Amino acid sequence: MDNDKSYNFLQKKSLGNSSRPNPSNRWLENGTSMGKLPPQALELEEAVLGALMIEKDALNSVIDILKPDSFYKEAHQKIYNAIITLFTNSEPIDLLTVTTQLRQLGTLEVVGGAQYVTSLTTKINSAANIEYHARVVAQSAMKREMITVASKILQDAFEDTIDVFNLLDTVEQSLFKISESNIRKNYADMSTLMNEALKELERRREQKDGLTGVPSGFTQLDRLTSGWQPTELIILAARPAMGKTAFVVSSLRNAAVDFGMPVAIFSLEMSAVQLVNRMISAEAELDSEKLKKGNLAPHEWTQLHQRIDRLMRAPIFIDDTPALSILELRAKCRRLKQQHDIQMVVIDYLQLMQGDGGKGGGNREQEIASISRALKNLAKELNVPVIALSQLSRAVETRGGDKRPQLSDLRESGSIEQDADMVAFLYRPEYYGFTQDEAGNSVQGIGEVIVAKNRSGSLDTIQLRFIGKYTKFTDLDGYYSANPGNNAPLNTGSIPASFDTPPPAAGGTFRSKANDLGAMNFPPPNPSEEPPF
Repeated sequence: MDNDKSYNFLQKKSLGNSSRPNPSNRWLENGTSMGKLPPQALELEEAVLGALMIEKDALNSVIDILKPDSFYKEAHQKIYNAIITLFTNSEPIDLLTVTTQLRQLGTLEVVGGAQYVTSLTTKINSAANIEYHARVVAQSAMKREMITVASKILQDAFEDTIDVFNLLDTVEQSLFKISESNIRKNYADMSTLMNEALKELERRREQKDGLTGVPSGFTQLDRLTSGWQPTELIILAARPAMGKTAFVVSSLRNAAVDFGMPVAIFSLEMSAVQLVNRMISAEAELDSEKLKKGNLAPHEWTQLHQRIDRLMRAPIFIDDTPALSILELRAKCRRLKQQHDIQMVVIDYLQLMQGDGGKGGGNREQEIASISRALKNLAKELNVPVIALSQLSRAVETRGGDKRPQLSDLRESGSIEQDADMVAFLYRPEYYGFTQDEAGNSVQGIGEVIVAKNRSGSLDTIQLRFIGKYTKFTDLDGYYSANPGNNAPLNTGSIPASFDTPPPAAGGTFRSKANDLGAMNFPPPNPSEEPPF
């Protein structure tokens, strides 16, 4: 018994240290070395091929289930390939036509001659159970594919030259490919689809707020988008110092704290602690400069601890890995989706990511294009919205007029515009010295979200209130200024009943919808302050 164990150990060790296996011997190394045959169903393979040659319409039941590689025996692969060729050429399929086709392909003798092909038709009397037989054959093929993948994983895992994240991504892609190629979604009839559509409408009717995606927490923006929609890639672009990080942090905070939705942010520019400090400043409404220095009065410490409790318990996951590659991002997002069921992914920001495993030598524009396509695929795979922040080119600064950004200003790659389901620009007029709009209204402290592309909705410009000292965005009428010269709300425009907000009380007192902290007096904002980014 000890000798047998030693032999098996040496045999496995020799396989682990050997070079890449010869494809022709892969089953010897994968399974038969352990005294096991690879998964197979030879009798059912014969029954399927026989049924295909005795009933002309049988192929319609299995053509989307079986491929030539689904058959274990090479002769059966060639016979099925001949049947598929006849079907493609709209020729009849029976014993004689299949034999003739094999002879024309020069493979008749290879499969065992006309006698073997004829013997297949005697294995079964009808094609009544051909679909069941075909699925068993396909399942055996899937098991063989998984054994092949597992064997390659075992071999590559011993290689010191292979990057572990590349290997992990290859594993996930290989398994996903097996699933996609063998488990295909079937068609659905109109009755089934109509029932699903009606159930979805009923579900939406129960949602009084009109949201069908992940809410941003900004009333007018959610009215336009119905929330950030699953499977969509949203590009949020702006020039530096416009507050795009503050905007997206405010949005994910609203989704996680107010609506309890798990969200993830990958911060390639700022550390996790810096990002959390911003969230604390916005949540507790304490000056970010005071937090940076730790110079808080006793009542401000009390205010801090009272207001951050909900933020502390919020399902927000922060990853500050620098120079994150798209391979690492996919692996991390898949784990977060599996473990915490995240509903939204934020990347800050796209130009700091690396494509193709961080390997150099390629064109940067092509690399950005591959990253944007990968982010779109990630959104579809996880069924979540992916928001990627992006820098705009300097062409904005050299352009005259009000310097509002355009789609052509997207930096480094036109494919960003192509791959994105939504492109939104963040713009603050006062950054460029504009204090009034064309109608003479003040634009101080105003931030605009310009929706320039929207595949699933209309385009519009949404105005928000930017509070520089707290590095946060709120609804335009969600923050009340106690300006002695003007005790009116900052915005008098009406909003839909589904997004109703209580009006501010006299004297600058306002009950916050976002955190429901009760009546409080807010100091007047200083719109000239710039965010520290």
